[in-house]
Amino acid sequence: MIINIKEKTKSNLQPIQQAVPVTFNYSVQFTKGLFELDNPLLAQTIAVDGETNPKQVLVVVDAGLLQYQGKLLEKLLAYAERYQDVFKLAFEPLVVPGGEEVKNEPKLIEQIHEVIDTVGLCRHSYVLGIGGGAVLDMVGYAAATAHRGIRLIRVPTTVLAQNDSGVGVKNGINAFGKKNFLGTFAPPYAVLNDIDFLTTLDDRDWRSGIAEAVKVALIKDANFFEFITTNAKALARRDMDSMQHLIYRCAQLHLNHIANSGDPFEKGSSRPLDFGHWAAHKLEQLTNYDLRHGEAVAIGIALDTTYSYIAGMLSRSDWQQVLETLKTLGFTLYVPQMAEQLHQLEHPECLFRGLNEFREHLGGELTLMLLQGIGQGIEVHQVDMSVYKQAIVMLRDVEVGSLRNYSN
Repeated sequence: MIINIKEKTKSNLQPIQQAVPVTFNYSVQFTKGLFELDNPLLAQTIAVDGETNPKQVLVVVDAGLLQYQGKLLEKLLAYAERYQDVFKLAFEPLVVPGGEEVKNEPKLIEQIHEVIDTVGLCRHSYVLGIGGGAVLDMVGYAAATAHRGIRLIRVPTTVLAQNDSGVGVKNGINAFGKKNFLGTFAPPYAVLNDIDFLTTLDDRDWRSGIAEAVKVALIKDANFFEFITTNAKALARRDMDSMQHLIYRCAQLHLNHIANSGDPFEKGSSRPLDFGHWAAHKLEQLTNYDLRHGEAVAIGIALDTTYSYIAGMLSRSDWQQVLETLKTLGFTLYVPQMAEQLHQLEHPECLFRGLNEFREHLGGELTLMLLQGIGQGIEVHQVDMSVYKQAIVMLRDVEVGSLRNYSN
């Protein structure tokens, strides 16, 4: 039977159309020594005019952080004691695994939910997440799904979390072998960036977050990319002044896009800020998450930039500048998993499966961001697999023999 969907409804009642405008306000603060007793920022963030104090706070801490910040839990307890008129710890701090592992274990969500239920946190209580981007993703998802949303304060402790993942509106965990398959759009109550946490990062985590700044600069701000290129050696040797500027400008561009792009909750098929990410997400999975997210993003950026060059959208000089900058920053631009099973598009270890998984994650038609110039992104809806295969070979050669093999 064929149903005519244009057939008039049999009801005489007119449809009720309703628009629900919603405004979210939150601040991203920059500080040093967040948990020092003479720094009132956290207490001021929790203290809400007109609400009864003290507020209950559940703290969730990245275990990886405690390897380098051994006295953090002591500082938390002392800080809570100092500002007990503003807030109290509802439960002893929960320590969870750091890195992508935390997003692959559903029992951690259950543990947080169980504690929230046991201690009786309400929607006006707070969950305080302290850690890297993966931990904040998981904690944010747990907070957003308890009571349909408990106030979340993020304390990002890595470069990537402070300039990108920790300042946005998304939370998520992995499922069914896919990155961020389960998640929510739930803006945080506040984000508190403490630069002191960056001093104890290992070199991989320091470098990893720079990839997200390269990404947003390439598609939105040529001057910012020029800053990164000019300061690439300084950033690689961990110059803090350069890093502070990078984090601030990257977070600023990220937040501006969320607020002014017209699609903050990704109702459409476009996600410009995921330039380079279709391959990155798949490579994380294919390497069993041995690649940091930012390391995979750097490879994804190199791949999509090389595709843009081969396809005639990007000049040779711009292509070379992007790859040279990534190499100067210390990134690897090729891993063997990129070239495996490329002739079998349905093979689970084929990189190109990431294209369809990326499309599924957004819905609608495939929409990728490529480059037509430094600071100029261009969206495409179709790609040529043979060009991507050529780009992979070029990146392999570049990684082995340097850019000189492709110089003018």
